[in-house]
Amino acid sequence: MQKTLLYFLSCFFILSCTAQKTPVQNPFDGPNPWPDIRQERIQTLLPEAMKRAEVDTWAILCRSNNNDPLARHVGCENAVAPAVFMFRLMDDEVFSIVFTPPGEATALQEIALHDSIVVTGRSPGAIVEAADYINTNVRGRLALNFSDTNEIADGLSQTQYNRLTELLTQQVRNRIVSSEDLVYEWLSVKTPAEVDILRKAAEITSRWQYEVYETVVPNQTTDRDIAHFLKAKMREIGVTDAWAPDQNPAVNSGPDRGHAHPTDRVIRPGDVIQIDFGIRVYDLWVTDIQRFAYVLHRDETEPPADIQRYWEVARDGNRMVLEVMQPGITGLEVDRVQRDWMAENGSMNVMWNTGHPVGYVAHDVGPSLGGAQPGRDPHPTAFKELRAGNVFAFDGFYMWEIEGGTKTISVEEMAVVTESGAVYLTEPQQDLILISSD
Repeated sequence: MQKTLLYFLSCFFILSCTAQKTPVQNPFDGPNPWPDIRQERIQTLLPEAMKRAEVDTWAILCRSNNNDPLARHVGCENAVAPAVFMFRLMDDEVFSIVFTPPGEATALQEIALHDSIVVTGRSPGAIVEAADYINTNVRGRLALNFSDTNEIADGLSQTQYNRLTELLTQQVRNRIVSSEDLVYEWLSVKTPAEVDILRKAAEITSRWQYEVYETVVPNQTTDRDIAHFLKAKMREIGVTDAWAPDQNPAVNSGPDRGHAHPTDRVIRPGDVIQIDFGIRVYDLWVTDIQRFAYVLHRDETEPPADIQRYWEVARDGNRMVLEVMQPGITGLEVDRVQRDWMAENGSMNVMWNTGHPVGYVAHDVGPSLGGAQPGRDPHPTAFKELRAGNVFAFDGFYMWEIEGGTKTISVEEMAVVTESGAVYLTEPQQDLILISSD
């Protein structure tokens, strides 16, 4: 009998240890789909973007250490010596030609992303040979990566700009334009394959926030504890931060702190807790979702009437925004729907935009869902029309005064615009999450 008991105990111990060591499966583990998606984007989306932006040729200067933000999108993320990646619109197709030193040429030829690879000598170098090609062959507008409104399209340094343009003829220099419109048109639209990846990532981002709320113990758990839980989840499956690691997740159970790091504030009954959280998958696509909870007092079974109303106004504002997000409406018009709803229901003015594009970065390229705030000039992209394939993170707002400042409920969800309207990427939060104090 004793031997039998010891046998079963030893089996239980072995099984327990095995279970503890079983790694959590990463749904994004496996071949990175980016190479195929990138090729599709260049072949199908870039020609239309160049036509919309009225650009005939686009040149991107690449280099090591301080590379262009768009390097990975055009295939020069591994550049060491200076190289020039060029895209020419010819009829309805894009022809790509790369001027590169021999060190990177073999890899570029094997990747086979580009139509032509010109192997240049170290001297005079890729920029000189690219300039000669431009002077001889390029007619029409030449786009370069400088912009004062879109930092992703502003990757060309002043030194690089001077180096290239001093080699160009005056006629070519007269036709140079910013690539900001081209980059806007190209990056703002996501392919169906990209939307599928973002949908899967959004589901995980939301689920983990529900899970961490189940661990909260009032008068013990801190905002930072919540952040540590979510960081551990990220490490388990190998995803990274959607924005600055110190501020992801942003966890706040007290007065508004804006974009800030979580603190050691102890969560107490009566608190409204905000989690603003995003993950990066395949080291490329990111999410941005918020979830809210209320901590019940011992004698409460539901939130106070005012907190419940604030939640419902914010939630319904988010739903109203989804309803109007469709091709043809401007970001400013979308934001105005939210502002009117807030004013009608007594919310304080909120400084933040209703929403922003999300995809390659948390605040991505695309129409700004903002600009209707009092005393604030709209960003130029607020006047842009929404288009099928735009992906947004957007809020429903309600702000009120509390001791020590203000409190804002910002029901942030992710959605994609389709030809017939917008659809959520994951199940939206319908009710405040309630945390018991018993």
